Amino acid sequence: MRVLVMMHRELLPPESLVGLSDKEIEPFKTEYDVVTALGHLDHEVHQIGLHDELRPLRLALQEVRPHVVFNLLEEFHGESVYDHHVVSYLELSRQAYTGCNPRGLVLARDKALSKKILHYHRIRVPGFATAPRGRRFRRPSRLPFPLIVKSLIEEGSVGIAEASVVHNDDKLLERIEFVHDHVGTDAIVEQFIDGRELYSSILGNHQLRVFRPWELIIGKLRPGAPLIATSRTKWDLDYQERRGVTLKSARVGDELLEEIARTTKRIYKVLGMSGYARIDFRLDPQGRLYFLEANPNPDVARGGELMCATEEGGLSYEETIQKILTLGRRQAQRRRRG
Repeated sequence: MRVLVMMHRELLPPESLVGLSDKEIEPFKTEYDVVTALGHLDHEVHQIGLHDELRPLRLALQEVRPHVVFNLLEEFHGESVYDHHVVSYLELSRQAYTGCNPRGLVLARDKALSKKILHYHRIRVPGFATAPRGRRFRRPSRLPFPLIVKSLIEEGSVGIAEASVVHNDDKLLERIEFVHDHVGTDAIVEQFIDGRELYSSILGNHQLRVFRPWELIIGKLRPGAPLIATSRTKWDLDYQERRGVTLKSARVGDELLEEIARTTKRIYKVLGMSGYARIDFRLDPQGRLYFLEANPNPDVARGGELMCATEEGGLSYEETIQKILTLGRRQAQRRRRG
């Protein structure tokens, strides 16, 4: 097939990684892995880098006439919340694309909105409140400490550090101000669930396959530090090595395994997602499962949470990439028939 890989213009990968260090490769590792895999699958691969204009995309669709667009774009014009507008443009163009549809992206992006919807459907979520920019925040009495403060809309642990977990009102207001000023978004204040962090990966549009969950392990966690996926935990290679950060297949019993799979499917359907996603959970010491957030179009680099899970499930990296392509094509065909 003719595949147009859509990504941020600064992440267009080189043809070869020879002579580059891991740190130099990290920014565009996902893009390189996907483009290389598509080549190994004998697809005709074209690349496009976008920033703040849709015209290059329109021209590429006309010139390449791709069978499917592989969507790796996570922001547009510097705003992560604009990603669904680009996907909407692909739908208006009747162009097949991989990953989640615009509605699923919108519902999953807003951490408060997704929790409100899932709470209505009786899925366990942490207690939470939003802290919009430009307004004074007063902690509701129903939210006891400890709490964790995050960006309401950003993904990839942007703005999350050990200081995000707070134990008094002064630190709470200080961290909200940090999110407002340094991340530049509204904040969400959540009940901090102390426990294990589990990642459940799912593929499909209507027939869904959930893979065995993987778990975040920090082997050398600093004494007294909370086990959370900070920005450094996710992206700082030196920190990962120093603290023993790894992903491992989660050791859980059959009953909990079934609960995670069942809940993952419910969340995926309720939030209207399609293609593929990763659902993040916390498991407290009492064995209660809490939904943290939904991640449509999660990282598909080799060694990421989703690819580790699908590989354990019997799919090679290339087979997973091909499955994602096929799901995108089928979803487009279904839209046309509808």
